[in-house]
Amino acid sequence: MIRQELLDILACPKCKEPVTLNDDETGLICQNCRLLYEIRDDIPVMLIDEARPLNDGPAGRNN
Repeated sequence: MIRQELLDILACPKCKEPVTLNDDETGLICQNCRLLYEIRDDIPVMLIDEARPLNDGPAGRNN
């Protein structure tokens, strides 16, 4: 589980906007870039190359 203090200081490495925790708490979402940064072993992986694009379709919605 990611602590609120960490969430308060994390930002998207691509656009520098704040990120939010997704519903199932497995990743951080940048709404501006439409990217999902995975959380592995309670550590956010904030690498642009490893971010996944958010799906906009109803079947594959990530947020």
